[in-house]
Amino acid sequence: MIRRIAAVLAAAGLALAGCGQVEEPGDNTTAQAGPTVQTRFGPVTVPANPTKVIALGWSDAETALALGVQPIAASDWLAFGGEGVGPWAAGRYTTPPKILPTLELDYPTIAQLQPDLILNTRSDNSEEKYRELSKIAPTVSSPAGVVAYGTTWRQQMDLVSQALGKVEEGKRLTTEVDNAFTKAKTDHPTLTGKTVAVGAHYSDKYSAYVRGDSRVDFLESLGLTNKPEVQALAGESFAVDLSREQIELLSADLTVVFPIGTDGTPLRNDQVLNQIPSAKAGHLVILDDKTLVNAFSSGSTLGTLYAIDKATPLFATTLGT
Repeated sequence: MIRRIAAVLAAAGLALAGCGQVEEPGDNTTAQAGPTVQTRFGPVTVPANPTKVIALGWSDAETALALGVQPIAASDWLAFGGEGVGPWAAGRYTTPPKILPTLELDYPTIAQLQPDLILNTRSDNSEEKYRELSKIAPTVSSPAGVVAYGTTWRQQMDLVSQALGKVEEGKRLTTEVDNAFTKAKTDHPTLTGKTVAVGAHYSDKYSAYVRGDSRVDFLESLGLTNKPEVQALAGESFAVDLSREQIELLSADLTVVFPIGTDGTPLRNDQVLNQIPSAKAGHLVILDDKTLVNAFSSGSTLGTLYAIDKATPLFATTLGT
């Protein structure tokens, strides 16, 4: 299953690089001890007021930036280029970060940067990677009980704000997102109680997302419910593969499908997709605005706020509300 996840992420244009293991832990003994953060691999004591932060997990950099901390290096999971963050986080760096690989970690380069804290809160949940990173610096991984890449924006903000000593600011940002969802539900009440199916198209294949994926969590926060027949297929991943014979599973009160690695032309030309009941009813959204897809997929507080503002009216209009 992890191999399939890697294929999906690679299809999105994510850069890979070779990895080498770190033989000896970095010398972080001079850093003043700060709070202890609970993670899936146990408690991690982080330094107080870390100044050299590396953000490796999906959206970790945007989360740190939202809290006013600029990572010295970061992974660019959604292939934004430049500073490796979406336009909703633009202008928050004064010094651009070093961009690091995503799926295969470059341990020697990470060690050379001498970080005092590593954030890897949304990742493949690899214990081997966690052990290697912990030789370099205290590493905050995902929380217990989440699937690979399944850390929610709320969990991520909680972990990162604790690690950075910005707990109150983290609570303020969480409340801001909660309030934005509440307002969106109030403004578009007919979304509540409707079923939704979210799919992606890559390399001429389809997948459907289940709970634990940021896009499904986003839509359920607007009052929709992930289609039960899709949710029933959930395993140890945030998505399930669909054969062409299963594409009709994507039919729900609202269907949202987006392309990975291409534009929406193949989706608009796919006769099977466009014959499912939701498509015939005009309730299919082919989401191919790259910025909006990335915001919808970001799972960060900043990206989520952007998507609430820009995507919610589109979903509501498609349902005729």
